[in-house]
Amino acid sequence: MNMSLSCRMGCGACCIAPSISSPIPGMPHGKPAGVRCVQLTDDNRCAIFGRPERPTVCGGLRPDAEMCGPDRDYAMDWITGLERATATH
Repeated sequence: MNMSLSCRMGCGACCIAPSISSPIPGMPHGKPAGVRCVQLTDDNRCAIFGRPERPTVCGGLRPDAEMCGPDRDYAMDWITGLERATATH
């Protein structure tokens, strides 16, 4: 059974934990891992969601049970671990 998962309100883990190398309005060089995106609002929603200036990588990231888990802390840990595992040094 394939169930669609929605973003968890107030999470924002995918806008904080990973690095983004694409330019983001207000962050022309992208953002490092662990840094809050400037487009993440106070209630952890994307201020440029659905707009053309939103990086393609952001639009391609979809909520997934394995990534999001039961809570925000799990999601932050999972994405941070993936970031570390895929980082180039």
